Parts: sequence; structure tokens; C-alpha cells
Amino acid sequence: MGVDEFDPFVRGLDYPMFVVTSAHGGVRAGCLVGFVTQASIDPPRLLVCLSVENHTYRVAREASVLAVHVLASDQHHLAELFGGQTGDEVDKLEQCRWRPGPDGVPLLQDCTPRCVGRVLARHPLGDHVGFLIEPVVVEGDTSADVLTLQQCHDLSPGHPA
Repeated sequence: MGVDEFDPFVRGLDYPMFVVTSAHGGVRAGCLVGFVTQASIDPPRLLVCLSVENHTYRVAREASVLAVHVLASDQHHLAELFGGQTGDEVDKLEQCRWRPGPDGVPLLQDCTPRCVGRVLARHPLGDHVGFLIEPVVVEGDTSADVLTLQQCHDLSPGHPA
């Protein structure tokens, strides 16, 4: 089955949007991500899928931890920053407030809740790679409304998926 046949199935679905950050070898990166899901209850695990075209993927494939930030419904500007530009051309983290977390992973100060997880495995999944992470730090309150995929359709991606 091709994209044209599958697209109608997923077109109307709505997902929370996330910013995933990584760091390795003094290089920091972050990108807008729609493919994040709980992968296990006990032990707790998240699956984070990053496009192989993405600068953040190239940093994350060597990183020991990733940070997954949930975007609130009023943080469209962060979705635009991390989804509308490419880290190949700009340092997105120079344009927002952040602090270093475990292993230097950038933690967006205005973006909670967030989960920092140790990378356990990387799995090729087509045009994305799934990073299975084990949570080591969880911060913030999940009661705020989240920014969703449907609210981000106006964004032009910084690169093809």
C-alpha cells in the first residue's frame, strides 16, 4: 500500500505535538515530533520516532538520552520554531529559553511537562527511526490543553519528512 491509499486513514486523526531535543559531542538539536507513544506500562517506556532526514535524528543516533517536551495549546510559536526551521541551517535553541539536563540534553524552560529518557534501542521504521527510551526524569503538570497536529497544519516544514 502506498501513501495515497493510507493517507485518508490518518488524515483526520489528531495527535499531541512534542519537541524532542538531543545532544552529543557538543552539538545540540531539537525538532517538532508528532510520533511519540507509550510503548510499555511496566517497565515504563516511550517510543519516539524521528525522521531520518532530520538534523535532530543525526544528533540523536549517537546521544544517550532524549528529552520529550509536550507542547501546550498556546505554544504554537515553539512548534513553528522547531518544525519550521532546520537545524542544518539555524541553532533553534538560540531562539528560546533552555537549560542543560542529563548528559547535556537541552530542556526547554517554557515547556512542561517533559520526560527525559535514556535511549535503550533504535529501530528503523521506514522513513523514521524509533528510539525506545526509559524515563529517568519526568517533570511538569499534564493538565494543560496540548497543541495538536490539526492545530499545526499551517506550518511549513524545515525539510521533507
